[in-house]
Amino acid sequence: MSNISKFKDTFQGGVRPNQFAVEFFRVPVIAAGGLDTSLTAKASSIPASVIGNVDVPYRGRQLKVPGDRTFEDWTVTCFADGNWNMRTTFESWMASIQGHRNIQGTTRNANDVYGAAYVRQLDRNGRVLVTYVMEDVYPTNVAAIDLDWGTNDAVEEFQVTFAVNNWFQSNLVSPSLDGGNLDIGVGISITNNSINWQAAVRGGKTF
Repeated sequence: MSNISKFKDTFQGGVRPNQFAVEFFRVPVIAAGGLDTSLTAKASSIPASVIGNVDVPYRGRQLKVPGDRTFEDWTVTCFADGNWNMRTTFESWMASIQGHRNIQGTTRNANDVYGAAYVRQLDRNGRVLVTYVMEDVYPTNVAAIDLDWGTNDAVEEFQVTFAVNNWFQSNLVSPSLDGGNLDIGVGISITNNSINWQAAVRGGKTF
């Protein structure tokens, strides 16, 4: 027999997909490093976790063994703000990698093209449940915005697709993480459901 009360206590109302925040804490074209998209990023995703599979044949059977981890592209959908700051920032980031009119950007230090961001899943009271750190990302596509005289009562929005080299989930690492045993360059501490970032040195620079 089902026990709805036990289910209620375990489910606790569930987690809502509209309770989230996205913020970039390192963007190469911004001197201060950070870009607060918590109010303009209207949609994103928690990244998929994918480990490849290798089939090894043995006497007519296939033994499955774990392969390499792969990181899928990550997409953020942003509102076009009144000052055009969001889109300009991402377009400038891409232009710093590869210019529109010449080869500007192709001689940049390879490490200078990467940024970093985090996606925070919030509970229904706005408290942080978990943080996903998107490390060493760069934009590969700032999508088109359709313009139409017949479109009324709508706000422009656009998608930005990022290539991802690494991500990790805050609940899977120690609260005293110093970055020493992972290929990351940022430390975090978790206190009262809030995330505190600790600057770390990577590639000769602090962020």
